[in-house]
Amino acid sequence: MRKKIVAGNWKMNENLQEGVALAKEINETLKADKPNCGVIICTPFIHLASVAQVLDRNVVELGAENCADKEKGAYTGEVSAAMVKSTGAQYVILGHSERRQYYHETPEILKEKVQLALANGLKVIFCCGETLDEREANKQNEVVKAELDGSVFNLSAEEWKNIVLAYEPIWAIGTGKTATSDQAEEMLAYIRTIVADKYGKEAAEDTTILYGGSCKPSNAAELFAKPNIDGGLIGGASLKAADFKGIIDAWKK
Repeated sequence: MRKKIVAGNWKMNENLQEGVALAKEINETLKADKPNCGVIICTPFIHLASVAQVLDRNVVELGAENCADKEKGAYTGEVSAAMVKSTGAQYVILGHSERRQYYHETPEILKEKVQLALANGLKVIFCCGETLDEREANKQNEVVKAELDGSVFNLSAEEWKNIVLAYEPIWAIGTGKTATSDQAEEMLAYIRTIVADKYGKEAAEDTTILYGGSCKPSNAAELFAKPNIDGGLIGGASLKAADFKGIIDAWKK
């Protein structure tokens, strides 16, 4: 049975002290009112080791926002999967649209990152999604399938058990356009069919697929009511404990 998850992606926000304080607030809030789903906070690299010390892992799990595509060596400024794992993190986000767009991460680079993350005992939240131009050209299915084919559909069935997928409608983030819950459900249902084609129906039914659009406390319940949406990858709303909890609480309604 697939896991319901709400994951926060802090992006490049919060200094170390602010991040630890936010993690403590989220942790204490959820300890007092235990969530009805899995909760992960994915923080900048500098936060990981400190935040790991303040989380109750039975309530909130920890993830990184990225890792390197090399195991170790002379790669100034990079952070390896082994380094991420050593902090106490359990997850890593890979393939986020911002990494693809701003840092030109290709499917082959992401394939290497996924392999290294899994080899070091990390679970991967792997992102996929299409741009506005691709959506308007009705190429969204083709684009998402190519992203999965290029980076994760090479994995064994056993490795696949450590993959969580997150669909990001890039065209609905900062464009003034809005993805409806029906559009999100349609794409997640499609993703589940191509996972079934690759790994079988049982594996597809067990795969957690998150929605990575503009999920807020006001629309989370509507989104999470859809049969193929197993939770959210949350950006800005994860930076306020009350908003983040409001999204998490959507699973109780």
